[in-house]
Amino acid sequence: MVVDIGGGTTEVGVISLGGAVYSGSVRVGGDKFDEAIINYIRRNYGMLIGETTAEEIRRPSFGFPGQRSARDGSEGRNLAEGVPRSFTISSNEILEALTDPLNSIVSAVKTALEQTPPELGADIANKGMVLTGGGALLRDLDRLLMEETGLPVWIAEDPLTCVVRGSGMALESMDKSTNIFTTE
Repeated sequence: MVVDIGGGTTEVGVISLGGAVYSGSVRVGGDKFDEAIINYIRRNYGMLIGETTAEEIRRPSFGFPGQRSARDGSEGRNLAEGVPRSFTISSNEILEALTDPLNSIVSAVKTALEQTPPELGADIANKGMVLTGGGALLRDLDRLLMEETGLPVWIAEDPLTCVVRGSGMALESMDKSTNIFTTE
């Protein structure tokens, strides 16, 4: 099972014997994470921040309850005064902001597990699932998915580029075996 959390979508796939057994997608990814943080800060702090600041806040954040840390020095525009101000937000607050997008990802994973044939489900229970994409870098997201599913969860080596590199390897192997991309 592979869970690819990208900028706009999260793709969940179960692969067996070189083919896709299940694939599903939800429109939740890094963009929705940033949007959730922007809306939370607007609602609770009366501050307006941009997408870049939201991403900077999200990057070191935790995806699992109970972790505590604060993000100092975030800056935005105070909506009441119209002037720039800085504020401090805790990672628990960020986690609260990300609850809905994280729940959507957990639901997509659970749906994939429900739709997977029992024989493959046993393999997934033994080998676990792999997280890829930039969203996999959300700290402790693997712990959250482990807790919610009871399955082992691994973060791919270099999650930002592993999907592209794997696709390239697949194309190279297809090229060698079928000669479809060569001109003779």
